Amino acid sequence: MTRVEKADEAAQAPRKPQPKDALPPLPEPLRVAVADSHTHLDMQSGTVEESLARAASVGVTTVVQVGCDVKGSRWAAETAAAHAGVHAAVALHPNEAPRIVHGDPDGWSRQGARRGGGESALDDALAEIEALAALDQVKAVGETGLDHFRTGPEGMAAQERSFRAHIEIAKRQGKALVIHDREAHADVLRVLREEGAPERTVFHCYSGDAEMARECAAAGYYMSFAGTVTFKNAAPLREALAVAPLELVLVETDAPYLTPAPYRGRPNAPYLIPLTVRAMAAVRGIDEDAMATALAANTARAFGY
Repeated sequence: MTRVEKADEAAQAPRKPQPKDALPPLPEPLRVAVADSHTHLDMQSGTVEESLARAASVGVTTVVQVGCDVKGSRWAAETAAAHAGVHAAVALHPNEAPRIVHGDPDGWSRQGARRGGGESALDDALAEIEALAALDQVKAVGETGLDHFRTGPEGMAAQERSFRAHIEIAKRQGKALVIHDREAHADVLRVLREEGAPERTVFHCYSGDAEMARECAAAGYYMSFAGTVTFKNAAPLREALAVAPLELVLVETDAPYLTPAPYRGRPNAPYLIPLTVRAMAAVRGIDEDAMATALAANTARAFGY
């Protein structure tokens, strides 16, 4: 049985059902400290201080707080300025750009119902993102990219224009680029080729297969794996992790989403990173200390801290 097959078997082991709204227990601490390369503290319960303390108690001593709109990006920059263990990423989420241009009558986003402001409103928002990206505590521009799952054809042009603008902001400011890629692999890779990717580019919540991982590796892109790598139906993700160069692999929560097994469906938070680190180590066939050591070094290199 291969390492990937063993990891698949472990992921499919039966688990006792748990209350959906209950915070999972603290996992066994890591011996080597790591970073959560992508989290949303502003969407989680409790205070920032509580979340950081809980994470630090299990060996997660650094987090990258990611903004998804102008308001969230301001909050990310302010939070990173106030906490040494927090770095910020700022951007308009791929699904935010079409809402700015065309409006959000259903109020799906956290900002509620909005009227469209047209291209000029998108320009104004992008200008504010660039101003935030220039700050020292802001280490990345993201999450940006393409989302063909939630945005329909009417929003694709605004989404792609925003993505291209974020790429240029990251290059002008010398910051990492954090990619959101949902059901848009070919188009994301196409835009990166056409624009020329920044020196440091991270595929957040990597969702491609092994073939795409090889393409990302050839381009020097980092691949950040979330709790999805522990899901029983995620064999292609584990195969991608198995072939990705270890020096290009990161770990994240994307909390409060994508909680790793055995707590899938319950609230996620940075303190649950050890579960994903151990699953990743099993796929790679290395011990968790070696995995954590690589992840810590890779994250610092990718985000320039």
